[in-house]
Amino acid sequence: MSDKELRAKSDKQSIDRFINEVRTLPKQGSEQGRLIFALDATASREATWDEACHLQSELFIATRDLGGLCIQLCYYRGFGEFKATGFVTETGQLLNLMNGVSCLGGRTQISRVLAHALKETRAKAVSAVVFIGDCCEEPVDELCHTAGELGMLRTPVFMFHEGADVHARAVFQQVSKLSGGAYAPFDRNSPQVLKDLMAAVAVYASGGAKALQDFSSRGSPEVKRLTRQIK
Repeated sequence: MSDKELRAKSDKQSIDRFINEVRTLPKQGSEQGRLIFALDATASREATWDEACHLQSELFIATRDLGGLCIQLCYYRGFGEFKATGFVTETGQLLNLMNGVSCLGGRTQISRVLAHALKETRAKAVSAVVFIGDCCEEPVDELCHTAGELGMLRTPVFMFHEGADVHARAVFQQVSKLSGGAYAPFDRNSPQVLKDLMAAVAVYASGGAKALQDFSSRGSPEVKRLTRQIK
């Protein structure tokens, strides 16, 4: 077995261990955390949509014994199409919703994602927002303003950036910082990184900052970098 294969095996074992260990953490009360899972479903994301569908189960698996999560799927695509589902509590429900979506060319609508999150959290607190996207084609100031409002309401936005678009990176970093969340890049060839990041945010949304710190102490370098950004 090559060194690369050994490292991959070791990484997977360590991830599996800390996902199992986090299940022993105390629950944070009976109220389930609410998380908005938002996705760019434009044509440029088609190559990784199936991977996101597969990995969404991590949002539930990592938090089952922390009280669980209620998750709402949001996505945009095509000519101004934006959809938000109801909140669900089981991975099968979320997977069925995601499997009903196909990618369609169009411009980004991150402002609608943030405005929707603001509306939801004003109605009932949202613990966190996860956004997965690869570019930004919108006025930055508007996005930053709404991100700041979410920060005031203690609804952090975790911006997971696919690819290496420099403009998107700068915007995503500002949005995450102003909302009190975190920015993390990932590569479509490294699904394990996205898996770790999604599990970390799920733990935060379900168990709070202490649960995330405990999770991070046994986590990957990417999870540790994400955790250090949370105030």
